[in-house]
Order: sequence, then structure tokens, then C-alpha cells
Amino acid sequence: MEREWNNSQPIYRQLRDRVVAMILDGVLKEGDPLPSVRNVAAEYRVNPLTVLKGYQELVNEGLVETRRGRGMFINSGARSLLLQGERQKFLGEEWPRIYATIQRLGLRAEELLDGANGWPSSDAAQSDAAGPKIPTSKIPTEER
Repeated sequence: MEREWNNSQPIYRQLRDRVVAMILDGVLKEGDPLPSVRNVAAEYRVNPLTVLKGYQELVNEGLVETRRGRGMFINSGARSLLLQGERQKFLGEEWPRIYATIQRLGLRAEELLDGANGWPSSDAAQSDAAGPKIPTSKIPTEER
């Protein structure tokens, strides 16, 4: 986890979001224990109650369970639950803005896919050293 906090939202919420990102990225898997409240508080120099509040958010969302005397653990199904929620959030909040920008700039699907794969970079656009482009049909379906 990053050690920097920003002022845009409370620290407990940022902590919750970082744990969510770790679950989505596969760093924390179902059944894994969360780091102890004391360890996180000491490592990131925050109040233990702040860490506990962030963890409690995860419990309230059904992502984490408390096992008395043992700690907090990632629930089974937490990742799929998060994926579903994050996808809906992306499609409802972020995608309309992104889509409007794509329309405003007149970008085509091929340009977007090429940009997602690192083509063309600003340097490559100015020179022919960019190398061959991969046809869209050769990109695995998951990455499209």
C-alpha cells in the first residue's frame, strides 16, 4: 500500500479503497487475513481507530469477516462482488465522461486500442520507428 494520504477524502476511506484495490489486483485473496489494525496503524502512522473504521467499512460491505480472536479475513466471493460493483460504478460514473471525450476528439476504436497497447506514443507518431502494428483481431478478447 502507498504511504501517502491525500486530502480529498478521509483516511479511513482511502485505507478501505486501498484494500479493495489489493483484492481486485489479487494481492489479497479470498480467505487471506487482513494485516492487523496495530501493524497498519504503526506502519502508516495513523490512529488505530482510523484503521478499524476503514476495516469496518469492508465488514459492512460483506467483503471481510471478523473471526473472534483471530482477526479479519477476506470473505469468499469478495472479489466477484467487488468486480460487479466496480464495473457498475465505472459504467455509470466514469464511462459517460470518457465516452463524451472520445466523441469530442473524434477517436476511432482502432486508435483507442492502439493507444492502450502503447501505440502510437508521441515519439513513435513523429518517426517510423514505431514498428509494426498488431491488427485488432490479434488482440485477445479479454483485452478488447
